[in-house]
Amino acid sequence: MNKALVLMILIGTAFGLLLPGGDPPAPVAAAAATPPGEIRETVLERSGMGHFYANAEVNGQLVRFVVDTGATTVALTESDAERLGIPFSPSEFTVVGRGASGLVRGKEIVIESVSLDGKVARNIPGVIIEGADLSLLGQAYLGQFTIGMRGNRMTIG
Repeated sequence: MNKALVLMILIGTAFGLLLPGGDPPAPVAAAAATPPGEIRETVLERSGMGHFYANAEVNGQLVRFVVDTGATTVALTESDAERLGIPFSPSEFTVVGRGASGLVRGKEIVIESVSLDGKVARNIPGVIIEGADLSLLGQAYLGQFTIGMRGNRMTIG
C-alpha cells in the first residue's frame, strides 16, 4: 500500500480526533435488515463534534467508525482487529506513515468485507493502527458508492 496514502489517512484522523468535543457517541444497534437484493441509502447525521459516525459490519461483526471522506483506506484499532479475529502482533508493526504527533506504526492488511446497510465491498485495503482510539472508514470502502453532503447530513448510496 502506498505509504503516502496511509499518511493522508493518519493526518486526517489525527486532526479529526484531536478536536475538542468529548467522546464519540456510543455504538448503536445494527439497523433493521434490508430485503435481499435491495440496497438502501444510508443517511448519517453530523455529531456535535462535527464528525460523522457509522456502524458497519466488518467480516460479519459490527464496528463503530468515524467516516472520513478524505482518508484513503480503512483503519482499524488494535482492539477492533482483535475482536474481529484478524491476526497481528505488535512485533509486526512497522512505520506506515507520519501523523501530527510523529511516525505512525501499524500493519497493512486486507479486510475480507465491509458492509453498511447492505452496501458490501470486498477485499478492502486496510491497516491496523497502533494506539488508535477509533476505527476509520475511508475511501477504500466509500469510493465504491455515491457520497453526498448537505448541511449536517451525509448520504451513502
